[in-house]
Amino acid sequence: MPQKKAGKLSKAQRAKRQQEEEERRLREEEEARIRTEREEQERVERETKHKEVERLELKDLERREAELKELHHLLEENHTAVTKWKTEAEERAEWERYMRCDGAPDPVVQKEMNAYMSLWRDDPEVNITLVLQQCNLALQLVDELEDLLKDVTDPQEGQKYQEVLINLQELIHSKHHLATEEILKSASENVSTETGNMQTVIKDDNITLCLWANLNKIPRFKSVSFSEAGLSFELPKQLAVSDIAVRILHTRYDHLSSLAKMTHLRTHTPSNRVYPAMQSTQRLGEREVRMHISQSAASLWSRRNSPEPEDSQVSHVQTQMEALDVTSLSVCSPVRDPIGPPEEHTVINPVAQVVDLMEYRPLGGVFYYDAFHLPPQIQYAHGWKFVQVLRTGMQVFSYQAEKSGLDGHEALPCPLVGVSVTLPDYVVFLEAPQVARWDAAGKQWRMDGITNISYDESEAKISFKMDSFQAFALMQKTYANLPFQSWELRPLGQDSALYTVNGAFMNISITIQDNKCMLQSEQEGGLSHLIGKWMSGSDLQKAMVDAGVNIFVNEYTHKYVSSTAKDPLTEHAAYEQMALFSSACAFSWSKWNAKCGAEHLVMQVCEHHDPSPVPKDSWSLYLLGAQRSRKLAITETSEAFSPDHYPGSEFHSTFIHLLQDTMSPSGVARTRNSHHLFVDTVQSLLCATRPLMYS
Repeated sequence: MPQKKAGKLSKAQRAKRQQEEEERRLREEEEARIRTEREEQERVERETKHKEVERLELKDLERREAELKELHHLLEENHTAVTKWKTEAEERAEWERYMRCDGAPDPVVQKEMNAYMSLWRDDPEVNITLVLQQCNLALQLVDELEDLLKDVTDPQEGQKYQEVLINLQELIHSKHHLATEEILKSASENVSTETGNMQTVIKDDNITLCLWANLNKIPRFKSVSFSEAGLSFELPKQLAVSDIAVRILHTRYDHLSSLAKMTHLRTHTPSNRVYPAMQSTQRLGEREVRMHISQSAASLWSRRNSPEPEDSQVSHVQTQMEALDVTSLSVCSPVRDPIGPPEEHTVINPVAQVVDLMEYRPLGGVFYYDAFHLPPQIQYAHGWKFVQVLRTGMQVFSYQAEKSGLDGHEALPCPLVGVSVTLPDYVVFLEAPQVARWDAAGKQWRMDGITNISYDESEAKISFKMDSFQAFALMQKTYANLPFQSWELRPLGQDSALYTVNGAFMNISITIQDNKCMLQSEQEGGLSHLIGKWMSGSDLQKAMVDAGVNIFVNEYTHKYVSSTAKDPLTEHAAYEQMALFSSACAFSWSKWNAKCGAEHLVMQVCEHHDPSPVPKDSWSLYLLGAQRSRKLAITETSEAFSPDHYPGSEFHSTFIHLLQDTMSPSGVARTRNSHHLFVDTVQSLLCATRPLMYS
């Protein structure tokens, strides 16, 4: 019987293989059927979803005009009331100034200011107590002039204010100089029994004057400490045997930085990512928006020719930034420097280590570190007092650590002059301070020429050396506390709210009540003069910036801080409407705001009436856009971002009407009863910090 061919399958094997092939065919058919059904189901769901979106968009379109009109009416009503209140407040302030009859000139009237400065310049008074009183009045005028410069619109008028401001600041410093000379003339009558030299400290609310006269001329002299002022200095041996006097004049104010800003200006066009500060035309995405700035915070309406979002089926519709042929546009006013127009920016030369006053800010005032030739002392003879009067006045003692070589010889190095400063207790340094010296010739701050810097954080003390006697300041990065890690705005009651910002270094809370604000912080060091005190929003902003706790932005901030690019018009519209509902709704940061694109905003919102913290499960996510807003189906803990709307919710052309869909009648009533000053204060605070862009 012949053998079977090798590899030939048996009947059982063939049957098994056929069975496997049949099972595979059936499985593939089942998978194909399931896939087809799933695709069909997905198609039906897409069509259903598309039809639902179309239905919601058409429904939104039908009520768009009514919603925009209602929003416009609310904003315009608030703006009119705020404008009236501010006008009346200005009139009252002007009348109160007139009724004071204290002899102080009106900074607005240039003739009065010129006459005032001329008379004061000729005043022979040099007694330090009286001079400081006169300087305090002049400093009040400086503050008023800086306030006028913030709001001036006429370039010629602004130039006049700047000239008066510079002249007044120089006059104040010259009066300090004359008073210093008068004290030093009688240095020999105020000799310390311990050192044989004169040493004194004079303080008031605005300055600390530390004076030392070298009468004993001891070669082994090392240093002088003004413990009550937190200042000390070291002198080289050759100065220790010279007829000199050393002055450290610490002013709590800073007039040098404003001089630098006015001296070094260049035209600078702000980015389209920031709020405009002048009439301009900016390209926003694919559309060009012509923006004409007005003072009305109620009229954020501009016409746009822009492509519709992907989910829109309408060829052209008005957005919440458009309305009824209104041509004026008002956007959040950035925090502006009082000196110079906002489009000007300091020129920076990085090679020369010139300080960029947009990136850095002096904190704690200015320290004028000077050496003078000791003036002739009072002499007594036969009952007479003789004083030699120098026509030249007090002379600066010139000292440079590097002396020029003579007769072709190399330069002879001289020891540096040292100084130690205890950080002022009324400012907060979030990082180790940096030291800058004043370049009087270039009228700018510089960080070169400073060596041997030593910072003791535990004692809050910094020491360093310079090659000459110069004014110096302690610098901190302007936006050290940005970007924000998170933020929250929640109501505490009717016309009351708490705005919390978690910064890069420290957390800040601001309580808002009507038109007043109060700073709160766990860190009290350096802020004791601010925490728990009610003041206006603008005053609080200035006080916080001066104290080193800056959470406010301007048109240049994006150059120094990472941010999330957002359409400024959509962003501003959000702040306006958040302010309207801040008495009844809580708003908070969302991580999805960075994922939704430049044309949209995402935040967490919930209705909240009591002052307690918002429960974590109460938040819902909302997507805001130029065309419409919606409640989102995703949560803060979802794995990925999706623009899908929450089932059962609707689209609205305005944010406030979207919120009203899920709010209680009492909550809606509370928003309608919000006081216009409270709404304006909340909106100003949001615009000044821009949390939707810088977090």
